Amino acid sequence: MANVTRFDPFNDLVDDIFKGFLVRPVSYEGRGDVLPRVKVDVAEVNGAYTVNADLPGVRKEDIQVSIDGADVILTAEVKREKDAAKDERVLHSERVYGKVTRSFTLPQEIDEARAEAKFRDGVLELKLPKKAAAARKQVTIQ
Repeated sequence: MANVTRFDPFNDLVDDIFKGFLVRPVSYEGRGDVLPRVKVDVAEVNGAYTVNADLPGVRKEDIQVSIDGADVILTAEVKREKDAAKDERVLHSERVYGKVTRSFTLPQEIDEARAEAKFRDGVLELKLPKKAAAARKQVTIQ
């Protein structure tokens, strides 16, 4: 038995427009100024939060961590170390440079005075102790 298909010129037009659209990777050309989002892991251990943030290509001096209550703000800057020489012609470049910021809110306020930060091999590790909860105060009614 022969298969009979209906001729649909609109379907052929759409196929030609989008041919290979989902097969090829999406191009980000022209968006070289956009840094990828900082990836973080947050865990809770022994009354403190531990945060691990991936910051490849960043120097320790170019990282800032701000804590405001339960809000944590990470800011890092990737700097271009070398400019192209006069006789050099860059053929292709995928590395991006600039400033990136990531902020998030933790479930409980942080004790800023006891917070610790370490940076090694492109990973920022924060130990953020929880602030002791204030004791409830009983108000006497007069």
